[in-house]
Amino acid sequence: MSQSLQRRLSRTLGLSIVLAGLIAATTSFIVAYEEAEELQDDTLREVAVLTLAGILDAKAAAAQRANATNGSVADLVSRLLILRLPQDVGPVWLPADLRPGFHTLSEGSERMRVFVRELHGGDRIVVAQATDLRDEIALDSALFTLVPLLLVLPVLILLTTRIIRGELARVRQLAETLDRQSPERPQPLSETKVPEEVSAFVHAINRLFTRINHLMGEQRRFIADAAHELRGPLTALSVQVENLEKAPSLQAMHERILPLRAGIDRARRLSEQLLSLAKTQADIGDARVEVSGMARELIAEYVPYAEVHGIDLGLEVAAPLVVSATTENLRLVLKNALDNAMTYTAAHGQVTVRLVAEDEDAVIEVVDTGPGIPAAERERVFEPFYRMAGSPGDGSGLGLAIARDAATRMGGIVSLHDRPSGAGLVFRYRQRRIVSANT
Repeated sequence: MSQSLQRRLSRTLGLSIVLAGLIAATTSFIVAYEEAEELQDDTLREVAVLTLAGILDAKAAAAQRANATNGSVADLVSRLLILRLPQDVGPVWLPADLRPGFHTLSEGSERMRVFVRELHGGDRIVVAQATDLRDEIALDSALFTLVPLLLVLPVLILLTTRIIRGELARVRQLAETLDRQSPERPQPLSETKVPEEVSAFVHAINRLFTRINHLMGEQRRFIADAAHELRGPLTALSVQVENLEKAPSLQAMHERILPLRAGIDRARRLSEQLLSLAKTQADIGDARVEVSGMARELIAEYVPYAEVHGIDLGLEVAAPLVVSATTENLRLVLKNALDNAMTYTAAHGQVTVRLVAEDEDAVIEVVDTGPGIPAAERERVFEPFYRMAGSPGDGSGLGLAIARDAATRMGGIVSLHDRPSGAGLVFRYRQRRIVSANT
């Protein structure tokens, strides 16, 4: 089940903003509440200073003291109590030996915040206020600081969602451009105004399109070449059939059957090679292949041909080789190499299959004593349907092309080299080998 990147980003960032907002709101609330409490403590301290300086109205203070002496804490909820001890008579909830500084006193369920200031003569100034009023004022001040933050949170979430949607719009545009691409000739995506995080993905898509276009170009060229190559044998067969129908005698008919049979064989081989090439392109899945066993099986198939043409066909195993490869593809590589070697090696020549281990690579060589291939032609002979001028036989020019295509799909490399001594050619296939623990 696919997940929306936009929804995931919006949800994650939204939750992060809410969490950060709650943390900030809690911190702001606690700080504002404590500052409000400290401010009210400062008020009690300032009132004590003003009372000492005689700035407050003495009559008002006396009236307040008279009311507070016989009153309860509940009567002082909305006002301050100012006393000068021991001259004034304190309320019953106020201890006589209270030390200077701030104190929180209780009377039943009621609480008072008290500030005591000691004078030089031993007297004390006491300023008191009910904590319920203080807490209410502090709470109101703290809650007021939360309002802007709580209002801005939805705005931040909305802006984040819109920004994410806008930034991902370019990705949606790229997807729409891909949907409009022609499957036959995909064009590279524009890399202008592409976000940096997506640019690597766009580069990879463009490189893939380049490989696809190259592959499709090769396939179109191969189909055109295959049609051209098949047209010749089929046309020849048609003419030979017409000649067979016009044969004046049974003897002439028998004579005309021979080239017809040769043409049919050539068309059959060409069809088999085309099918082999298609099979290498469709074959998937690797397995552990023991190369020497496969080489012996192939050599056994060519022994009758070698005996008839007087060719010395042999196998040299310098080291046992095991590779991870598609069995059919590896067989095609060796078979096409042996086909060419046996075809172009004259009577009394030699064809040798050599298996060598070089470091971490497996090297398979097919060495023949044929005429060889000029260095300038060694790359071109791997092209489909290419044959050197003056090549003997009626080959189609597909063998080496099939071998290279199969080798490439297995991660191997094929190459052609001069025979170390004398005339001839070395067909070499190199691939990473599997090294066992006992090797």
